[in-house]
Order: sequence, then C-alpha cells, then structure tokens
Amino acid sequence: MDKIPSFQKDHDNLQPGFHFSGYNCGVATFDLRFKKPNAGDFLSPAALHSVEHMMATALRNGAFREHIVYFGPMGCRTGFYLLTADLSFDDAFAAAKAALEACARFDAVPGAERRECGNYLEHDLAGAKAECAAYRALLCSLPAEALAAERAAMEAAK
Repeated sequence: MDKIPSFQKDHDNLQPGFHFSGYNCGVATFDLRFKKPNAGDFLSPAALHSVEHMMATALRNGAFREHIVYFGPMGCRTGFYLLTADLSFDDAFAAAKAALEACARFDAVPGAERRECGNYLEHDLAGAKAECAAYRALLCSLPAEALAAERAAMEAAK
C-alpha cells in the first residue's frame, strides 16, 4: 500500500509554516502547519475546532471563495489542510492570510450553535483568535526563500 504524501514528510524536521503538499485530481493541498510536529505543543481541541469553523467561514466568504474546496484540521492537532482548485501558490497564501485577518474580527465562532455543529460545546473563541494571530505573525515572518521553495515545489508538481 502506498503512503499518502503527508506521511512521506519527515515530521521531525517539518517546521511551522505554509507548505505545498501536492495535487490530487487537480486539487492542490496546502499544509498550514501552526505547530512543530512531535514537539509537545499542540492546538487544544476546543481552539482547533473553533479555528476550523472560523477559517472555513472566512475562506469561503473571501476573495478566492470559488477556489476553496476544503479547510479542515489535522488529527495530530498541529495544523490544518487547505484544498484549492485553480489557485496559484501566491493566491492560496494570500487567501490564508486574509482569512486569518478576518478571524481576528469575529465576535463569535460561526456555526457553533447546537443545530449547526456536532460538538457545539467544544469551542474556544479566545484561544482560536490567539492561535490565528500567532500563525499570521509566523506567515508574515517567513523568509522569502522558504516561500520560493514551496512555490517552486508546486510548479514542479504540475
């Protein structure tokens, strides 16, 4: 059985950031790595759940909404997957940053009512906003070379 692309990455060396993971059926997968894997610092379940709701809402209402296929959490609680269609690396990066900025303005977690969510009791708006702010700061500090390498990887995979 073949390993999926995310399992082929060396998680002991993977750093927080914005990583291109690959294409499948024309859909690009991006790894929004909030935390360093296997380092003992994970997103809390409630904050993770709220970030999922907030980012999915912001992305699906943002400038690139027609290109957003999916946004969801990693089971390891170190980040999220963003799936896009017909979107360049730079536009996916811009969409993520804009969504993080939108999350800072939320006064409540979207879709967190009982009738809207299968685990409505497990949300943390303040924690999610703090995680989004920290991740946005990380994205703003990424070296140009790191972004160029991810952009090149995406171009090479086409």
